[in-house]
This record gives sequence, structure tokens and C-alpha cells, in this order.
Amino acid sequence: MKYLIVVAHPDDEVLGAGASTYKLVKNGNEVEVCVLSGKAAARMYRPGDDELLKDMYKSFERTGISKAYVGDFPNIKFNTVDHLSLVQFIEKAIRDASPDVVITHHPADVNNDHLHTSMACQAAIRLFQRQPAVKPLIELWYMEVPSSTEWCVNSGLNKFDANLFIEVDKDGVETKIKALSDYGGVMRDYPHPRSEEAITGLAAYRGSQSGCKYAEAFQIAWRRITF
Repeated sequence: MKYLIVVAHPDDEVLGAGASTYKLVKNGNEVEVCVLSGKAAARMYRPGDDELLKDMYKSFERTGISKAYVGDFPNIKFNTVDHLSLVQFIEKAIRDASPDVVITHHPADVNNDHLHTSMACQAAIRLFQRQPAVKPLIELWYMEVPSSTEWCVNSGLNKFDANLFIEVDKDGVETKIKALSDYGGVMRDYPHPRSEEAITGLAAYRGSQSGCKYAEAFQIAWRRITF
């Protein structure tokens, strides 16, 4: 199976699916990532763009990501970018990667860039419907990004609703934490959601929901089955 993770920023792919990526690749699957903003501006820890990308590829190597499509859209300013530009960038990645499954942000995520990434991705996955030469998609998943997805305080929006759990072992959780640590300044002290304790605790909680020790949770937003 081929997976494409579409995210707003470097490190989102690890926060939302790092342990799952590690397991999927170990089991013979391929995972690629589309990052809309490779820019470091507005990050709390402000490395140079080159330093951020160096951290990103180091993290990718740890989890097994084979390829990245990196855009230069402005960090935390996706609301200033026309929707079509975001959609077309994701479409190019889909056309090149030919994924079976696309994973992206939940549309009720409080982070502005995550929201616009999700909306653009929802539009982009229809590409095979308009262009028959494009490989049809099987599924679209939403992921949860600690410190963003849980901050859905708008009661008019549907919150992240986990309905898919990928079992990951302790090694997968530890790899996720190491991959996050590859990014300068991303990890925080407990009780921040991006602390080692909180990430391990969330994996244990999602595991307990699904009858295993550790898991990452996703929401299947769309599925296509043919017989």
C-alpha cells in the first residue's frame, strides 16, 4: 500500500502519524509526505529554513518516509493564499505519488494552516474523478495533532472522532518521540501535549480504546471500495 501524508508544517507528520508511519514502512508499505510550508517563520523556536529542512529530512529517515513534496507557502498565513494554489500543489503530489490512502489534518483543528490544508486536501483527492489517468484513491483519513486538534472550542464544528486505530508497539512510540526530537524546539516539558509523557500517554489511551497497549488514532473521512 502507498500512503501520502499531507500536512501544513514540518513535524505535523510525526505528531499525527509518526508511530504509524514507522510501523507501516516496517511492514513493507511506502509512505511519502506533502508539506505545504517548509518555512521557519512564526515557529516558536526560529531556526533558519535550511536548518528546519535538515531536521525534517533527519526525522523522515528515522520513521522511514521515502519522499517529500515541500512547498513554500507562508507559515501561519495560509488564509492569505488562494485556495486553488493549495489544491493544485497537493494535486501534483497526488499525481506523482499515486497513493492508495491520503492522511491529512482534521478540518476542525484550531490551527489556521491545518484547517486550510484539510480543506484543500479534501478538494484535491477528487483528482481521479476528473482525470481518469490518475490512480483512484481508496481512503482519506484525518489525524490528530497534539496541541492543535484537541483545541476545537467552536461548538458548531464536529470534533475529531476516532474510528480507526493503528496498533503501535513501545518501539514505535519511542521512535515517534525521537523523530519529534529531531526537530529543534518542538518538544516541551510535561504537561504540554508535545512532551514525552503526554505523547506516550495519548498512545496508551488510544491503545486502551482499541484493546492494545499503544495506538495512534485516525478518523476515516472517505472510503471507496470496488469489487
